[in-house]
Order: sequence, then structure tokens, then C-alpha cells
Amino acid sequence: MRKSTKMIPLNLPSYAIKIRKEDDHEQILDVLRRKYVALTPEEWVRQHFIHYLIEHKHYPATLLANEVKLQVGDKVLRADSVLYSTTLQPRMIIEYKAPHIPITQKTFDQISTYNLLLHADYLVVSNGIRHYICRMDYEQQKYVFLEDIPEYKKL
Repeated sequence: MRKSTKMIPLNLPSYAIKIRKEDDHEQILDVLRRKYVALTPEEWVRQHFIHYLIEHKHYPATLLANEVKLQVGDKVLRADSVLYSTTLQPRMIIEYKAPHIPITQKTFDQISTYNLLLHADYLVVSNGIRHYICRMDYEQQKYVFLEDIPEYKKL
């Protein structure tokens, strides 16, 4: 497939991107959902980040999910990506922003809301250019920022 002309390079490794045009709209293959989805700047970041986790950090694709539905009363939220343990407990929540969107406190507030429901060990936010990861320390009721995304086997 061809590469999109409108998406910018990211601070993530490239991969064999699969893009198609459907009714004058570009779509990118989501390997986790096994279907083509609308190619937006945020989706561009998500697909690069997922491939980075799978191909470079050795995260099992079978334990990753995109667009995870969460319900708080009548409100439905969607976590961008979630990594599960082998017992299907949430281990990591990942929130993406488009490359031109700065990561702010509001982004961390958003992922923290998801974590109130999921109680994951790690929280990640990325706009494809900057990536932040923190490990939750529930005993001390704080989070610790890490230098890099850990290899899967080190989680």
C-alpha cells in the first residue's frame, strides 16, 4: 500500500504502513482491530506506537486492545489503548494525541480518569513526538515517571 502524504514523521520507528483510499478518504490498517480505520493524525500516532510496542518492545499483540470502552454511570469513555496481563487485568493505559497537540495536565487528567476505573500499573501519553510514561505506586499514592517505555518482560 502507499504512504500518506499528509502525515508528519514521528519520534517513533517506521513500519510497513498499510494505507488505502476509500471514498476519497484515507484509511490505515489497525493491526489490533484487524480492519482499516480513518487515517487521522491521532490514528497515525496510535498505529506507530502500537507497532513500536509490538516490534521493538516485544509486547504481545494478543494482550493489546484499541478503543477500549469504559462506562461511568451514563457516560461512555474510550481508552485509546490498553495492555492487559495474561489474566486480562489492565497493566497499561495509553492515551494518544495528534502530533500538533501538546501534552498538558488535561491529558494526564484524562488518563487518570480512565485509571480510576482500570487500576493499571502504567500510564502512557504520547503525541508521537513526546512520550511520557509513569508507573503507579498505589501504596505511596503517587506515580513515578520513567525514562523510557520498558521492555514487556520488565513490566
